[in-house]
Amino acid sequence: MRIVHTPDDPPAKGMYALLTASITPRPIAWVSTISADGVPNLAPYSFFTVACADPAILSVTSIGRKDTYRNVVGTGEFVVNIGTESLMEVMNATSAPDGPEVDEFEMQGLTADPSDVVAPPRVAEAPIAFECVRHDVIDLGTSAMLLGRVVSVTIDDEMLADDGLPDFGSLLPPSRLGRHQWGYAPRTRELPRPRR
Repeated sequence: MRIVHTPDDPPAKGMYALLTASITPRPIAWVSTISADGVPNLAPYSFFTVACADPAILSVTSIGRKDTYRNVVGTGEFVVNIGTESLMEVMNATSAPDGPEVDEFEMQGLTADPSDVVAPPRVAEAPIAFECVRHDVIDLGTSAMLLGRVVSVTIDDEMLADDGLPDFGSLLPPSRLGRHQWGYAPRTRELPRPRR
């Protein structure tokens, strides 16, 4: 038997709960920004993906107008840091609804590493960082999609495979699932695309 839901007839726990429990695993953008007053901010976002490869554009969706949203709109810059399993708990800790005056780097004992191009710092403990400038901000109901054009990428060379690309088995990025669940890096399988 199949159960059907519509936006007018959502499940008891709501559409957000259904969406996030169904669309899994979701990679996590650990987004660092800086306010107009110079206060660093850091928060994880699982509504995140590559929007375009040429030019390189990343998409991060903010549910509500949070500090990250205000900082990106105000300054036009942000950094997408990619964490590892060992950073899972501190990544989650930075999701707390702290005020704009709170520096999550300092609060969580993280190192704010100066970026190469943009003003917001990178997370030194994170092995990959994409420095971005605002490409567009698209309002979507109660959310806002932040599109950032990548202007610099920093990668820990210990995470690279022989082909010069990040190795999934070394990176071991955590992911978000439904409810309060986080995912550990799953097994992998080589499966080349078919050629025609």
